[in-house]
Amino acid sequence: MAAKPPPPRPAPRLYLATPELDDPSGLLAQLPDLLAATDVAAVLVRLKETDQRSMISRLKQLAPVIQNAGAALLVDGHVELVARAGADGAHVTGIAALEEALPSLKPDRIAGVGGLATRHDSMAAGESGADYVLFGEPDAKGERPSVEAIAERLQWWDELFEPPCVGFAASLTEAKEFATAGADFVLVGDFIWADPRGAKAALIDAGKAIAQAHAAAHGKVRA
Repeated sequence: MAAKPPPPRPAPRLYLATPELDDPSGLLAQLPDLLAATDVAAVLVRLKETDQRSMISRLKQLAPVIQNAGAALLVDGHVELVARAGADGAHVTGIAALEEALPSLKPDRIAGVGGLATRHDSMAAGESGADYVLFGEPDAKGERPSVEAIAERLQWWDELFEPPCVGFAASLTEAKEFATAGADFVLVGDFIWADPRGAKAALIDAGKAIAQAHAAAHGKVRA
């Protein structure tokens, strides 16, 4: 008897990064409609540096809106605020930050990590217990690898390792490229918020483009 073919690989899901937030009221007004428009797995909340009480208050305003839409709320850095604000986890940069964050996040919350310059760092992050690894985000100087290098890293990870990998897409073209390369999630942010048509239209386009690119590369996906 012929072996069953493996189930079709699911299409990557969107991971939406917010602008750096000071007053979240504008975003709060947009979010319900935005998250209802297309499938968003998680929202990465970037907070402007201020006192802890203010940052926790902002996260507490955002948490129910994001979580009630079925998405996870991850805090960019600020691991110490996660539990107090009712967030689902944190995203940190670099192996040292991950190792410091893990005791307070695990086992109940998500620990994601970026800033992984080498394959060795990426493997160390996976072995340490990261829930996902992010490739392609800008470094402290605003520089990032080429699209080809990011796609190659995603493909390498996808073929060899179990934890999900995320591709940081700075454009719709990159989002499609990373969906084809084997990303489990595609992180979108600035180009969504900067779209003159509005964030909703841009996010819908990104979701469609990722699904189409994935289907073309991996065959039809399950509905």
